Formats: sequence, C-alpha cells, structure tokens
Amino acid sequence: MRAIPTRIPDVLLIEPEVFADERGFFMETWRSRALAAFGIDVEFVQDNFSRSVDGALRGLHYQIHQPQGKLVRVTQGEVFDVAVDLRKSSTSFGQWVGVRLSADGKQALWVPPGFCHGFYVTSGPADVQYKCTDFHAPEDDRCVLWNDAQLAIDWPLNGTPLLSDRDRKATPFADAEYYP
Repeated sequence: MRAIPTRIPDVLLIEPEVFADERGFFMETWRSRALAAFGIDVEFVQDNFSRSVDGALRGLHYQIHQPQGKLVRVTQGEVFDVAVDLRKSSTSFGQWVGVRLSADGKQALWVPPGFCHGFYVTSGPADVQYKCTDFHAPEDDRCVLWNDAQLAIDWPLNGTPLLSDRDRKATPFADAEYYP
C-alpha cells in the first residue's frame, strides 16, 4: 500500500498492492498500521455504502460538531470525488481536491475530519463505500453548495447533475459553518 499526495497535503490517495492472476485479483482495502505510517492513525467506527446512477451528484456534506474522516472507495463504476478544506486555521482553507475513483483503479481517497465531501458519478451505476471515523449525527449535518462560485470546483459534468433537495438548497461557502 502506498500514499500518493494531493495538492492538499492532508488529503491522500491510497493505492493498494494488487495481486492479480488468471483467477482475478486480491488486495487489502485498508490496514491500520499502513495507514498510521501515512499519518492516518484513526479508528473507524462506521462503514457506509451508496449506489448512485450516472450523473448523480452527492454533496458537499459534512458534520459540524462530530467531524468525520472518511476513507472513500468505489467498488463499481467511477466517480469524481471532491474534498473541500473547511478548517479556518489551515493554509488550504477553502481549497478543494478532486480525483477520479473507480472500481478498475482500486484506489481510495482519505478525506480527513474538517473537510466537506461529495462526488459526481461519471459512469453509473456507481457503488461508493466509505469508512468513517465518527458516527452519523443527523443534527450535525451540513451541506455546502456543490457549484459555489467562490469554490469554483471543476466538476466533469455531462449535462445537468441529479441532485437531492438538500443538495439543491445547500449553503453557499461564504455562509457555511467552518471548523476552527
């Protein structure tokens, strides 16, 4: 397993070692000691799974009082996965990272606590699985507008994205609640 830095140093692309032969392949999807060696020394307490159709956009979601770190992996299809730094004390505050994650690529993205997260399905259906460092707390849920002009995320859209009502009515970045 190796960690590939992104333009925001705390967000890492995790690449597993894949053992393939004529039968298929085998890989470890996470190993606590390997992640700790990359500076990701966390306890995962919850696993989540979502299936989305082509063109669906989910996000940008976060929890304000119980921030969740997420290790995000795609097990079917492909998504453009985005993390936005909401930590006011960070030198990368307000910046975003976007990477393509796919079942074929087998990589995962580490999104640390203090970031909002979302993805756009570029090849559906897409199954996204992620491990979380804190439990879901509905009263803490917040959502930043996916197409906020200040963030200027370069989503690889193919037409108008499919959005939930919550994501359509999200808060502009300038009015969002941030982390210290």
